[in-house]
Amino acid sequence: MLFNSLIFTLFLPIVFTIFWITPAKHRNLFLLIASYYFYYSYNPYFLVLLIGTSAFDFWCAKKISQSQKKKFFLCLSLISNLGVLFAFKYFVFFYNSIVGGFNLHFNFLNQFIIPAGLSFYTFQSISYTIDVYRGKYLPKDKLQDFLLYVSFFPHMVAGPIVRYNDLMPQLKVVTYFKNINWEQSIKLILWGYFKKLVVADNLNNLVTPVFNNVTSFSSLELCIASLGFVIQVYADFSGYSDIAIGVAKLFNINLNINWRRPLFSTSLHEFWKRNHISITNWFRDYLYIGLGGNRKGKFRWLLNIFLVFIISAMWHGANFTFLIWGLWHAIFFIIEIIYLERFKKFNAPKVFGWTYLIVFHTISLIAFRANSIIDLKYIYKQLFNLNFDFSLLKLFELNDLSLYIVMIISVFILLFKDLHEEFNLLKNNRFKDVLFKPAFYIVIAFLIVAFGNFNSNAFIYFQF
Repeated sequence: MLFNSLIFTLFLPIVFTIFWITPAKHRNLFLLIASYYFYYSYNPYFLVLLIGTSAFDFWCAKKISQSQKKKFFLCLSLISNLGVLFAFKYFVFFYNSIVGGFNLHFNFLNQFIIPAGLSFYTFQSISYTIDVYRGKYLPKDKLQDFLLYVSFFPHMVAGPIVRYNDLMPQLKVVTYFKNINWEQSIKLILWGYFKKLVVADNLNNLVTPVFNNVTSFSSLELCIASLGFVIQVYADFSGYSDIAIGVAKLFNINLNINWRRPLFSTSLHEFWKRNHISITNWFRDYLYIGLGGNRKGKFRWLLNIFLVFIISAMWHGANFTFLIWGLWHAIFFIIEIIYLERFKKFNAPKVFGWTYLIVFHTISLIAFRANSIIDLKYIYKQLFNLNFDFSLLKLFELNDLSLYIVMIISVFILLFKDLHEEFNLLKNNRFKDVLFKPAFYIVIAFLIVAFGNFNSNAFIYFQF
């Protein structure tokens, strides 16, 4: 089930109503059933996988706490989770690479259907068993509560990845209907839908046709489409998180912020403190620290950083284009470290840092979006070619001029709101609180209805 589908507009009010009229002691059970139905509607067979892996991790955590063979049961949990990830996301990639690389006489396989949110909910389970192994938690929870912790429907499919100590205590507290923060919830949901339906999905009408047929477009058109994808991917990813956080507030559950205006960063280091915060922190706490962090000398420290970026890139999907995207970030992240060590006292103007970040981010995201290595090579060749082609004829043939006007206006609104949140452009005053805020979100609601793309386009992160 998608947040931007018709069935969700029926599902949410029904779940919300039944939840609040259900006796408090049965609410978690109802929410678990509702979350499983939410996932079941996407693919019934994958619900069995979700329940099975979650229950197995719950059992492993119990054994880690009770047994002397703690490492054995931790490894069992890791192998089962990573094995499922490998089977669905990477087996076909490695199989076809071996068949093609060694010219073996076997048929190539098509990619398996990847369960929605597989990486997210498995990472959430893995974090729990690792934390139990480290002695951070005692696994005293009921199976029902743990299953809900993993599958709570607002965040399960595309994040944010929630830690045990952030979500589980909230699931065990009795809350009241009167405590719902309606203002924050409605604002987040509206803003998330605006990002997704008006910004991201309309930009998709520009980005996808260009990237699906790169040889038909000029250098300038490829550049515009690449910049469009930078905005699309931010609006799509952060839009999901905004909706998820807003929906969770309807049940008095507070999820952590997952995006903090990363496109205003002035370095790659700052970017990864603002961009997809929950997954970045996960890789830091459970992979980077597990590899030794910065405790084993400078070379090992830089190697650990490099490995984290490569592994996190492959987490996004089994494709050489993702690997190249990860290499871009690994190399430039390490270059920044070396540069800052050597020129500690030099502070470049922030506008230079921001320009560098946007240019780098755009170039690297081309690898993230390109359909193949061949396409990626062609795009880079066109963009870095001295004979830059400034034609826009094919671009204007793709869509009506009115759609491009909608894109420009929606991106301007997105930029304005992010600028305000970053720099507090509108100081707190009576006009802002009483008139401007309500008027702004009324306009946002109107724009969603008038210009939203209601084709139920899946969120980009569903494939991960």
